[in-house]
Amino acid sequence: MHAGSSNDGKRMQALFIGQTYIDVTFISDHMPTGDEKHVAKAYAVSFGGNAVTAAFCCAKLGIVPDLIATVANDWLGRMFQDMSAKYGISIHPRKVATSSLSFIMPKDGKRAIVRCRDDEHIHPFPHLNLRGCRALHVDGHQPDAAIYYAKHCREAGILTSLDGGGLRSNTHELLEFIDVAIVAERLCEQMDLTAEQMLEYLKSRGCKIGGVTMGERGLYWYDETGTVRSMPALPISRERVLDTNGAGDVFHGAYVYSCLAHPGKSWHAHFDFARAASTYKIQRLGNEAGLPTLADIEAVRREFSVSA
Repeated sequence: MHAGSSNDGKRMQALFIGQTYIDVTFISDHMPTGDEKHVAKAYAVSFGGNAVTAAFCCAKLGIVPDLIATVANDWLGRMFQDMSAKYGISIHPRKVATSSLSFIMPKDGKRAIVRCRDDEHIHPFPHLNLRGCRALHVDGHQPDAAIYYAKHCREAGILTSLDGGGLRSNTHELLEFIDVAIVAERLCEQMDLTAEQMLEYLKSRGCKIGGVTMGERGLYWYDETGTVRSMPALPISRERVLDTNGAGDVFHGAYVYSCLAHPGKSWHAHFDFARAASTYKIQRLGNEAGLPTLADIEAVRREFSVSA
């Protein structure tokens, strides 16, 4: 797709920036070594990457974002562009030599991952017209593009959101331009901070909303007033948890959607919606199968008696 195009002539509604992966997720009770062979019980092949998966989630829910993502001119790159076209997502490609792959083995609520990544960008990032854009979501990949767009969106009054899954070279600088920073416990570990200290750190960087996702222990966050709150995870039984990979990405994509679709609602409501979305995801294998519709989210809420 042409780098200047946006939603087939429609104005951009939201922009996501990230690193593209093709995820191969498989269920196996054994990992072979040496000359061994073993047949997996089930597998799924899907798009992957933090902000990329979040973008697909937002699109599935009904607001189709634009996406600056790494794309290689190989068969996996063409497969990714086919996936994007199916969801109507305008890809603004940033060329790399080879596609990136993730091999994911979920087990007992955890997941082992092997990544094969090419993040050597052949060209500079594309410069897009942000007219009409209402939200930016970045994950810290493509650090130059993330900083550039976060600064421009902040100046234009466009909501900026960060998935802080891990510490990157520009995390500290980037946070200065982020309105909503939801980070993983892994970032707390990497920075040697408790969840409480992380919230204080996010406040000190000027983030209006900040939070730490803690898996089955829910979300620990603060609102616009600085009041610290906790939102427990929905009480789903362990045997129903199939694949937690991508649950955080779905959470981000869902709250960005909720914020765009219902700007008058509170951040508690946006996160509550996103919690139901990620609860749907963890019961399904692979990212694509785990993307919920609005009806799916409503069904999760009904099951766990969570009022909208």
